[in-house]
Amino acid sequence: MSSKQPRLTAGEKAQLAWYVARMAKRGLADDRQYGGRVDQSDLQRKYDRVLAQARKREERANKDK
Repeated sequence: MSSKQPRLTAGEKAQLAWYVARMAKRGLADDRQYGGRVDQSDLQRKYDRVLAQARKREERANKDK
């Protein structure tokens, strides 16, 4: 996959902002005293999936031109 960031729709931007905010909230909830017990991998997968869908959408749009 390309490392270039795709152009995002307003809905995708809102979703990504929501996931980043949730990750930040979980990060604040983690006390880090015992090595970081809060798992954020589910939110990271969702974030990555939104970006992958945006890349596919952009590739389809460029292919049609």
